[in-house]
Amino acid sequence: MAERKSFLIRIDAQTLDLVKEWADDEFRSLNGQVEYLLREALKRAGRLPGPAARVGKPGGEPE
Repeated sequence: MAERKSFLIRIDAQTLDLVKEWADDEFRSLNGQVEYLLREALKRAGRLPGPAARVGKPGGEPE
């Protein structure tokens, strides 16, 4: 497993509450949900190495 690091994030209360609700809906911890969302954003942006690096329109073009 990759080395895990921690960092502080400042976020407005409404966004935090909405992400907490989303995490609960998907049976994840808040931290797990934030990590999941960041990984998905990295995949869509083509910044995550691997075969699923580009997600979007057919042909690998991002939406």
